[in-house]
Order: sequence, then C-alpha cells, then structure tokens
Amino acid sequence: MARETQDDAFAVEVCWHYYVNGMTQAEIAQLLDVTRLRVNQAIQRAKTLGIVQVQIESPFVQRIELQEALRRALGLRRVLVAPARRDVYDCHSATGAALAAYLTEKLRGGSWRSIGVSWGMTLEHAFRKLPQQAHPELEIVSMLGGTMQGASFNSFSIVSGFAAALGAKYSLLASPIFLSDGVDRGAFLAQEIFAAHFAKLQTLDAAILTASDVSPRSFLVANGLPKEVTPADLKAAGAIGDVLGRFLDTDGRSIDHPIDGRTIGIDLEIVRRIPDKILAAAGHHKVEIIRAASRRGLVDTLVTDDVTAELVLERCRGDGPAEAAE
Repeated sequence: MARETQDDAFAVEVCWHYYVNGMTQAEIAQLLDVTRLRVNQAIQRAKTLGIVQVQIESPFVQRIELQEALRRALGLRRVLVAPARRDVYDCHSATGAALAAYLTEKLRGGSWRSIGVSWGMTLEHAFRKLPQQAHPELEIVSMLGGTMQGASFNSFSIVSGFAAALGAKYSLLASPIFLSDGVDRGAFLAQEIFAAHFAKLQTLDAAILTASDVSPRSFLVANGLPKEVTPADLKAAGAIGDVLGRFLDTDGRSIDHPIDGRTIGIDLEIVRRIPDKILAAAGHHKVEIIRAASRRGLVDTLVTDDVTAELVLERCRGDGPAEAAE
C-alpha cells in the first residue's frame, strides 16, 4: 500500500511538471533524477488511474465526435462533416465547400498525379469554392459519360471546371452516359479514343465520387435515363441509388438490370482499387446510397454535412461495421 502511495505521489509530481509547468519528459527526468521511461510510465499511470483527466472545451468537439462515430459505423478511413444551415437547408453547398478545402489540403502533399471525377451539383459547388492553384503535372480525368442537359454540372463541365481551378490538365470521356438500346458496348469502346481514356482510369491516384437515390431529386434519374427505363423498373430490380451511373442495392451490389451493360464509365471494381476514394454526398435522400457505397468498398473518405451525418448514424445504429460487398 505504501508503495502504491509513493507511486501515486510520484505520478502527481511528474504530471504537475508536465501539464502545469510545461516541462518536457526529458527535463522532468533530469529534475527528478530518474529515467525518461519512468517519467513516461508515471504519466500513463496517472491517466489510467484518473489522476489526470484531459477535457477539451470547444464548439468543434461535437462535430469531431460525430465524424468519429460515423467513421466507425461505416468502416471508413476518414469522415469529414461540414456544418450546414438548417433553416434554409441546401444539400450541396456545405459539402461542396468542405470538399474544396479537403482537396486543397491533400494536393499540398503532391502525391496525386491523376484524379478521376464524377459529376453533379455538389462537385460544381466544390470547384467554384477552390482557390486558384497551379498543379501543371496533375490530370483531371472524367470517369463517366455525360448528358446534353445540366450544362453547368455535367461530366464535361465538372472536369474542365476542376482543371481550371487547379491549374491542371484534363481528359474528357466524350460519350453519353448510357448507350442507346441495341448498341454494342464492346464495339463502341473499342474505338481508339476510348481505349486511351480507359487506360488512364486504371491508374488513378484518387477518385471524387457523388451519389444519389432513385427519385426525381436525382438529375440522372430525372433527365438522364433512356426513355424506355423508368425509376420503377430500377426499384423493382432492387436499386436504391447510383454511384457513377451504376445502380446499387441496399448492400452495395450492382442490380441485375440491362442498363448496367449500357453504362459508359469506369467499372466499380476498378474504383475499389483506387488508393483514395472520396465520396461527397449529403441530403436525407442519400442516406441509403451512402451506406450502400460504403458497403461496396467505394469510399475511403466521406465528405458530408452534419444533417446527413446524424441521419446516417441513426440508420447505422445496431449495425456492425460495414463490410465490402463482392
């Protein structure tokens, strides 16, 4: 008992010098004539016994806790949660701004040489928030075809918009997102221009993805589907949303529907192998597709807003960690 009291007293003295006086562990060891290892052990002992309790007082703590809880629930590498306006909610603006900040931070490291991008309003918000930069060795590569509508946020405009803001090169996939019924996909993609582009998709360093549900809120569903394909058809096949024009079920599996074979874009199994996969998505209608994309292994970093994060976390409660679907 006496030994424990002496150890406790020593731990308190060490922690006083360390936390209050701001001394380093080496300085404390020299002052008390003990080894640095013993000083470190005393600090750890004090934490274990509750002698030292670290409390962080900040309005940011709640958001960080939310990020960590959602990261664990979805089984992701990182989650970034932006504060959204709840009185006039916009599912694109806060997430787009957070994505712009994240990309700026990542690009400072210089480890990315090629970034694949999807399309949509969230990405349009993102590139408009990017500060002007200069990355002449970087290439922005479109990962799927586009539509003739939605000029400001379709595949073509998003790729060129990111490239202009980042001072980078870009490569367009000049194709419709869905082939007309009866067109042979293999023959279409055998053209030399597509072969060169799809080769670039095999070596991407990062991918910026978006996702949506199967409803008129999705621009793809409202304006991009072939006329003979209806949302009801997709839902009947199990679809709850899409990533890169590929419709997934609740568990993240590709649905059994002919439209999957008519989609012009990167294969999802190639996406899974990309080292950094960033999904930027927010809104109550995207809760299920965020979970499905995470289960499929399409997400390393999720960028969303606090409204969506709370909804996804509530939906995940009771579930185990996400597992990638085969």
